[in-house]
Amino acid sequence: MSTKQIKIAMIALAVLAVYLSFYTVRETEFVLVTQFGSPVWTVTGAGLHFKWPFQSALRFDRRLRIYNPRPSEFLTRDKKNLVIENHVAWRIADPNRFVQSVGDAAAAEMRLHDIIWSGLSAAIGTQNLDSLVAPFAEQLQTPSMLTSLTDSADRAALGQYGIRIVDVRIKRLNFPGQNKESVFARMRAERERIAMQYRAEGEEQALAIRADADKQKEEILSAAYKDAERIRGEGDAEATRINGAAYSKNPRFYKLLRTLESYKKTLDDKTTVVLSSDSELLKVLTHGEAAVK
Repeated sequence: MSTKQIKIAMIALAVLAVYLSFYTVRETEFVLVTQFGSPVWTVTGAGLHFKWPFQSALRFDRRLRIYNPRPSEFLTRDKKNLVIENHVAWRIADPNRFVQSVGDAAAAEMRLHDIIWSGLSAAIGTQNLDSLVAPFAEQLQTPSMLTSLTDSADRAALGQYGIRIVDVRIKRLNFPGQNKESVFARMRAERERIAMQYRAEGEEQALAIRADADKQKEEILSAAYKDAERIRGEGDAEATRINGAAYSKNPRFYKLLRTLESYKKTLDDKTTVVLSSDSELLKVLTHGEAAVK
């Protein structure tokens, strides 16, 4: 080999050594530098970095990942079977431990499945169905249960696998297919029982309201009748007094007036009266006030 060729080979080796010694780190990744398979250091800052040519750079995505495990069946404290589909938000926190314990994302998700499944099974087993499925938010225990599960799973995953579990949430909660009809039947029966109870309570309250209204009506009518009789008696007494006073002032005129009023009530254009010559009525009609004694 000539001197020129040797120089070219040395230059090529130098360029290769420089190429292998420098590497870039993106904002969205970690780089773990290893030497003969053993971790040396972790680079978290973005930019251009240096390593020895015989060292390797393993890249790991530092962004959040979403793991969607398959739906699983769980048993509540009151012995109700539930099919739950959840998701887990996680990311790599310690690349060194991650490489040594799991190696890649697929293996990491297998470990996450075991941690989340066991934690969720234990958590569901401490809750009744009505604390997981309720019409009002204040009755639900699910948010606090999932927060506690996230904290405990995060501690376990971080210590064992260098994984940070950010959030665990339930996407869908359902009943097993073979149990749906029986559950729905029980729910309908329960709602019908509650409806019948409400109707019975409503009928009871309606009867009480009607009885009270009837009692008040009788009291009002009784008081009104009492007042009417009193007023009628006072009116009759006043009328009698007025009549007496009028009679005492002019008895003949009063008698004539009463007689004419009686004629007005008994005689009209369709009445035929046959009177004798000495009839008081005939005298009044023919002689007027002079006939009244």
